[in-house]
Amino acid sequence: MTSRADPGPDQPDRPDRPDRPEAAPGPGDGRELEDDPEDLYENTPCGQLSTLPDGRIVKVNATLLGWLGYRREELVGRRTFSDLLTVGGRIYHETHLAPLLRMQGRVGGIALEMKAADGSRLPVMVASTVRDGSEGRPPLVRTSVFEARDRRAYETELLRARREAERERERVQQLATTLQRSLLPPALPGIPGAELAAHYHTASADEVGGDFYDLFPVSGGRWGLFLGDVSGKGAEAAAVTSLARYSLRAASASDPDPVRVLANLNTVLEHENHGADPRFCTVVHGLLTPGEHGCGLVLASGGHPPALLLRADGTAEYLHTPGGQLVGVLPNAHFAATAVRLAPGDTLLLYTDGLTEARTGRRGKRYGERYEERYGEEALLDFAAGLAPTSAAGAVAAVGTLLEDLGEGVDDDTAVLALGVPASRRDPDGPGGPEPIRAP
Repeated sequence: MTSRADPGPDQPDRPDRPDRPEAAPGPGDGRELEDDPEDLYENTPCGQLSTLPDGRIVKVNATLLGWLGYRREELVGRRTFSDLLTVGGRIYHETHLAPLLRMQGRVGGIALEMKAADGSRLPVMVASTVRDGSEGRPPLVRTSVFEARDRRAYETELLRARREAERERERVQQLATTLQRSLLPPALPGIPGAELAAHYHTASADEVGGDFYDLFPVSGGRWGLFLGDVSGKGAEAAAVTSLARYSLRAASASDPDPVRVLANLNTVLEHENHGADPRFCTVVHGLLTPGEHGCGLVLASGGHPPALLLRADGTAEYLHTPGGQLVGVLPNAHFAATAVRLAPGDTLLLYTDGLTEARTGRRGKRYGERYEERYGEEALLDFAAGLAPTSAAGAVAAVGTLLEDLGEGVDDDTAVLALGVPASRRDPDGPGGPEPIRAP
């Protein structure tokens, strides 16, 4: 018979035997992860120190001592936490960190610089918490200090890169502004019997737009004028804009007929379109003939939005040139023209589609799909009717304000050119006869 206290050779040891020797820790049973709490405090990867409410240091770990190069006896009971900070850090500690700690009981993520024993500076991030005193013990402020050299170097490099990017953007914007200015006339000429005004609204300071306008003398006391919009933006659009401007001027010098001028420009651009990204434009070109009591004007359009005529009687209407095709797309494009007489008090307004295509912020729904409404030609006509009668300068100023009000909804550059005939001081058919119109 086998005794309970003495198991036989075939009976395994009971796991609950009180006299069984403790097995050595094996891999994976968790006991190898146990650590000495004091050693963990002293050699943790971050600095640790405890201070009394007056700031005196009562405990500091070996990690922080090693970072700063102090001996323990040089700090404990002799120095305060603020003694270890730079001048700026002390000021921040007294004005922000300490008051927040008293109110909230904890703060974190504070960037400071600590002074090492050799005078060097150590960038750190600190987090502090207040432990209330118990059994007559004073409260303690426990602070964890995280070395932040790499973080500060990263932040410095990030700031340097940001400043460099800002300087580069400023250079790009200055270049774009200079190039854009070179594509527009520096000033509009004075025309006896007429007044002129223009405005260019830039949607982006970083890119050159393709909108352009000009007004210049041609033969016989007449004036050529045009306003257009090249597809796209940037340097390529600027090159096409420059080509279009000079082609229009050159063609007007030999034959100022607006339809033939646009046909000439179409030939030039169509021959230039050899790449994968062909450029075209919309243009309205006019031939202005000033008179004693008004101006005659012939307008030809190549796919451009219709001009607006603001009459002296307070009405407004579009001058349509139906059938005018885009310039630079087809070898034999068709261009349409219309003639109009501007009487005293009338103003003609030319514009590019950045105005009518501006987003208004209002939402609509069509065919089950939601979309953001555009300003549109109908709204522009109502706007113009509310302005008439007005001068060229008044019309351009009002459109400029409208563009500003639309704000970020204007996502394309917009050029505006207005031509007006000043109102006569006397009625030409009234007593005293007509009075000549003088230059403003």
